Amino acid sequence: MACLAALALAATIVLAVASLRAEAVWLDLPPTGTKCVSEEIQANVVVLADYSLMYESHPSSHPTLAVKVTSPYGNTLHESGNATVGQFAFTTSEAGNYLACFWIDSAEKGSGISVNLDWKIGIATKDWDSIAKKEKLEGVELELRKLEFTVEAIHQRMISLKAREAEMREVSEKTNGRVAWFSILSLGVCIVVSVLQLWHLQGYFVKKKLI
Repeated sequence: MACLAALALAATIVLAVASLRAEAVWLDLPPTGTKCVSEEIQANVVVLADYSLMYESHPSSHPTLAVKVTSPYGNTLHESGNATVGQFAFTTSEAGNYLACFWIDSAEKGSGISVNLDWKIGIATKDWDSIAKKEKLEGVELELRKLEFTVEAIHQRMISLKAREAEMREVSEKTNGRVAWFSILSLGVCIVVSVLQLWHLQGYFVKKKLI
């Protein structure tokens, strides 16, 4: 049992650390249409992203792009157009899938363009060079500070997972209760309908003097 508990804790920590990552994505935008990137993020998490056009693969054309970032409930967090480079940053207010969509908004579309998106979440958004210079940290002290932030982030992530588990359990219990009551109601309706059918058939047979 202790071994299983240790494995479960390790898996939780791995998932928590994985959610606090930096991810670089290369998107190929078609001449028409939209290309989107989604990420499931918990509430109260800092998100920072830089995007830029890759002109190396399209040296003869100079199109521009538009970008729109929306929250799980459809709120616009960032929107810009006629851009070649840009950045957006926000702190999530609710948990769910956050969507960043890109498309070409210039008349010069060519055969499409490539966009480099550097997407950072949580602790990966911190500028450790600036922190080290400001607080005069170096070597082991800097690594310990990074570990401190990581442990705090994991702790918050575990609290969030625990709250989400409690919410899911409550929803499951409510659903099971409703299904049970619906089953009882359905059984009651079937019994009532069967009794009414028997009563009707009995009256019919009596009327026809079959019994």
